[in-house]
Amino acid sequence: MFTIVYQLTARSFRVCECAALRGRDARLPRCLARLAMMPFVRVFAIVAWATLLAGCAALGPKLRTPDLSIIDVQLVKGDLFEQRLKARMRVQNPNAIGLAVRGITYTIELDGQELGRGLSGSSFFVPPNGEAEFDMNITANLAGTLLRLVDRARKSGGGPPNELAYRLRGEVQLDKGLLRTVPFDQKGAIKLR
Repeated sequence: MFTIVYQLTARSFRVCECAALRGRDARLPRCLARLAMMPFVRVFAIVAWATLLAGCAALGPKLRTPDLSIIDVQLVKGDLFEQRLKARMRVQNPNAIGLAVRGITYTIELDGQELGRGLSGSSFFVPPNGEAEFDMNITANLAGTLLRLVDRARKSGGGPPNELAYRLRGEVQLDKGLLRTVPFDQKGAIKLR
């Protein structure tokens, strides 16, 4: 008879007493077989769980990024350092399934400088291959951004630019489905003359 001590967790140990068989019937004692199977069971469970998650992810639809555009902007209140704007936005859904939108968050950059951040907490539905309009609140610092842009134009030695590059990035939070957020990142230019 011999004793085997092995660790189950960080603080618990298990003691197994085994009687070794002799002769031609000598086999691995039962407690050693159990001990040898534990890592296999753990590895099998982890592989099975990972396979299940990968399978579920593959079942979800591959959503294309929705297109966002600004229709109208109104000043709600503001001072020199911060402005609160209300923007009317249009979202176009290029997907074959409808999007139940829970909210949208985004950041607007103008010529590499952050102009403002926006969010929409209202829920709405965008039909398949369709579009919807919604209102979004924007917090901006127009004065700071314009001062940085003028300073940049002055340092480059040129006059005012003919166009400004913009970037609109953020994410759409969906209400249902396996994929809960759809990121977007759109770039373009605004002509000034």
